[in-house]
Amino acid sequence: MRPVVMTALAMIFGVLPAALGVGPGAETRAPMAVATAAGMFSSTLLTLLVVPVFYLAIEDAKAFLSSPRESLERVRVAARGLRPLAARITGLVPRRGA
Repeated sequence: MRPVVMTALAMIFGVLPAALGVGPGAETRAPMAVATAAGMFSSTLLTLLVVPVFYLAIEDAKAFLSSPRESLERVRVAARGLRPLAARITGLVPRRGA
């Protein structure tokens, strides 16, 4: 993860002077610099957030399709564990000792 972030930040900070319009003739280079910085930012977000979530969703779907009963039972057990927490957060059940 660190090399991806370091490379993206180096590229974004590298085009920052051109994007801000510093120097002679910068008005012709500024749109390309802004596009480059925005592209690096969006591709970094896709690389670090969207792609891993997509792979997790595919793994969960494969696990569910291979054994649906076991998957549903794991979801039920997890839901039972989250009910008290959800009730406390929403305020439907008062906390103990309060």
